[in-house]
Amino acid sequence: MPQHFSLLPAAGVGARMGAGHPKQYLDIHGRPMIWHAIRAFERHPAIKRVYVVLAAADGWWVDYDWSAFAKLTVLRCGGATRAETVANGLREMRGEVGESDWVLVHDAARPCLSRMLLDKLLAELAGDEVGGILAAPVADTLKREDGGRRIAETVSRERLWGAQTPQMFRHGLLLQALEQAGGAVTDEASALEFIGLAPRLVESDLTNLKVTYPRDLEVAAWLLGK
Repeated sequence: MPQHFSLLPAAGVGARMGAGHPKQYLDIHGRPMIWHAIRAFERHPAIKRVYVVLAAADGWWVDYDWSAFAKLTVLRCGGATRAETVANGLREMRGEVGESDWVLVHDAARPCLSRMLLDKLLAELAGDEVGGILAAPVADTLKREDGGRRIAETVSRERLWGAQTPQMFRHGLLLQALEQAGGAVTDEASALEFIGLAPRLVESDLTNLKVTYPRDLEVAAWLLGK
């Protein structure tokens, strides 16, 4: 039976947050944000191990206490892009993870992943040949700007989804796709699309938010407090 592993790429700097350090270390309830993201997988019995991929020069990680996590493995092989970081992590995992094992790639800046959504993803993709992602149907009316902050057109939201994480694919297939797609893709599903496959959409909701701007941190803190 295939096993399940999670991989959190955490080699970025989070420039849009305007913080003086990578955003994965921003404080939420006395813990760095990535601590909450790791905990969702640490608590789930189906997840065998949690890999965090850091930049080689990351000096912040050692300042925190990670002793609560028995499944945690740290890899210092982060790349210049998300795709490169994930691919490097997948290569480092080869000794313990088989090609047919599932890897759940999750944003370090999504600290509010619920057990319900993780259960749903695992259940709906269990027999899928390709794999898939958590995603939320787009609810807002979409506008495309003209380059000067004025509306150029209204874009139909029909059949549009906002991609989230975890994104769950077989180890071997995901590494193959990333190696072929190169560093241009912005998420793992895009790499699978690049090689001609169609990942499944598993419906999520907006509680699984990604912290990108300062106000997002307040929302995440409120959700985790609930």
